[in-house]
Amino acid sequence: MVTKEDVIMALKTVADPHMGISIVDMGLVRDLEVDEEGNVKFKLIPTNPACMSVMAMAFQAKDAVKSLEGVKNVDVIVEGHIMEKEINEMLKEDKK
Repeated sequence: MVTKEDVIMALKTVADPHMGISIVDMGLVRDLEVDEEGNVKFKLIPTNPACMSVMAMAFQAKDAVKSLEGVKNVDVIVEGHIMEKEINEMLKEDKK
């Protein structure tokens, strides 16, 4: 079974491209939930409402977590961005 610690370690591999620091260490990942069936959900909060890298970071984070053994589904929700609705729609459509 995948744990929160497993997910955090995977998310630490995703860095803000401008800062070179992981999204976890920057405090951008919030409200992480992992259930017993392998469903993972978390919020990604950009450093500013017009962050140009948030979409790339969200997809990288989703892919990093999806690669973990035991993960069934990953739900990433971007909050606090001027285009959060559009970004979240794209993230939901990504069912690789």
